[in-house]
Amino acid sequence: MATAECAVNTKKYTDEMLAWVRGRGKIIIIVHDNPDPDCLASALALRHLFVMKLNKDAVIAFSGMIARSENLVMAKELEITLTPLGIVNLKEFQVVCMLDTQPGTGNNSLPAETRVDIIVDHHPLRESSKKSRWVDVRDDYGVTASILYEYLIAQEVNIGTKLATALFYAIKSETQDLGREANRPDRDAYLRLFPLTNKKLLYEITHPKLPKEYFLTINTAVEQAIIIQRVLITDLGSILFPELVAEMADFLVRLEDIETTLCMGQYANDMILSIRTVRHDLNAGEIIKRLVLGMGTAGGHGMMAGGKIDNVPPDREAMLAIEKTLIERLRAELGITDVKPRRLIE
Repeated sequence: MATAECAVNTKKYTDEMLAWVRGRGKIIIIVHDNPDPDCLASALALRHLFVMKLNKDAVIAFSGMIARSENLVMAKELEITLTPLGIVNLKEFQVVCMLDTQPGTGNNSLPAETRVDIIVDHHPLRESSKKSRWVDVRDDYGVTASILYEYLIAQEVNIGTKLATALFYAIKSETQDLGREANRPDRDAYLRLFPLTNKKLLYEITHPKLPKEYFLTINTAVEQAIIIQRVLITDLGSILFPELVAEMADFLVRLEDIETTLCMGQYANDMILSIRTVRHDLNAGEIIKRLVLGMGTAGGHGMMAGGKIDNVPPDREAMLAIEKTLIERLRAELGITDVKPRRLIE
């Protein structure tokens, strides 16, 4: 196993990784379910690196759906070709890459027995990832796309307008314009990429038309919201697509006097969870893992995290029981005991 840390020379690491890939056959790049701008831009950059340095193309595969309006526009306007993982025969590929996710995290649909050769991620390193040949996990970076940007720079690969726009938007959206979990590599990439972006495309991505269901979800989120001290918790009920949960968590953490949000929503047979916080003394990723312990899977980092509880019984009583457990565990995590919840809207 080769491991690249921040201190390791990116040029040397990518030289060795590319030399290893050169002697092999077909390449697949797998991103997490319901892909976001970070994994989409990262996949686009890694494929570009392989094309430019090795003259080898790669398939970008995903599971779930792209439903958030900004992400749909990004994929369409930047011409990001995606293949559903379910129709891919993984045995045909000699190089398997994972970006912005790792084996066993619960947020990707890669079969557990599948060999993964290359992992690039900015979330904490998983024990299962250490089995891979090439592992570059930098949890002090705010965005995986910043790591891939450094690969391109180290290899002196030209970054065209569309790729620059994709990478820039990934950093912009993931870090909320460098305001959330952005470190120096993210800031450097953001500032260097901005002059290269297509500003019209960037505007179209950041200001898409929104479906009626988006506003109905906002209505539900506000109506169902309860506040316990500086924590806001809301249940969105049944949702049309999983990304709505994270979107509402981002939206509601902006409420004055609120420091942390927990949003929940039911998608198919799963309960989707998302935590956002503005507190730097909390680790949302560790908190959400303990919230779903024994019930589901979760991951994340300092200020943002997500989770999923699989195969939740469809009756409302079962849903409420799980919700009650999650709230009790969150109270315990934050040391909130004798505080009575109040509704956002009385």
